[in-house]
Amino acid sequence: MLERIEASSAEPVARRVFREVRNAIVTMAFQPGQALSEQEIATRLGVSRQPVREAFIKLSEAGLVTIRPQRGTFIVKISMKQVFDARFVREAVELAVVRRACAEMPSDGIAGLRANLDAQRDAARSLDPVRFMDLDEAFHRGIAMGVGCDYAWRVVEETKAQMDRVRYLSVPHATPVDRLIAQHQAVVDCIAARDADRAEAAMRLHLREILTSLPELAERFPDFFERDAVVPLPGPRMS
Repeated sequence: MLERIEASSAEPVARRVFREVRNAIVTMAFQPGQALSEQEIATRLGVSRQPVREAFIKLSEAGLVTIRPQRGTFIVKISMKQVFDARFVREAVELAVVRRACAEMPSDGIAGLRANLDAQRDAARSLDPVRFMDLDEAFHRGIAMGVGCDYAWRVVEETKAQMDRVRYLSVPHATPVDRLIAQHQAVVDCIAARDADRAEAAMRLHLREILTSLPELAERFPDFFERDAVVPLPGPRMS
């Protein structure tokens, strides 16, 4: 769940603590509503309490924890409104990126995406959802980085923490992995064919998958969600 932090790294300790705890929250190792102890996390990571305190402040700014004076630090529940808002931003960015990929993605970049798809299928056969989600992340990042859209991907990363928690819940609880792989395959095929309109449509369909799983997950895990918005259902699936 949490890996001890080695002192040899030049990266600031507080930043590494932030990344470790954020990952535990996003992957649902730490669950919505759970209290976090500065001392416990400091002990598990092998650091002092000060960088943990700094990391908690950053996590609060990211909307993942709430710090209640005299009471403690708690992981916030998943906001359906924030998930919907983040998906809206992500869709706007990634549709623009995939159109650019159709014009600029080099052949070795497309080969890398296809290799990632092969690894996704291996993860699915191995029933390894965590590895699959890591590969899913690498797939989307690979499209952006492959055409020089580094900043666009940073924008996506900064907005999607709430989405990522839903994604980890949805696989395998609500969304079949084979469906996601097929959607990824469609995106790559359209990029390879240099068909920007179809690539955009394929990416839009994929990114709206979360709107199908979200209501079901909120019903299945009611203690994890804030009922703060009605999430519209996506339109009919493309044939």
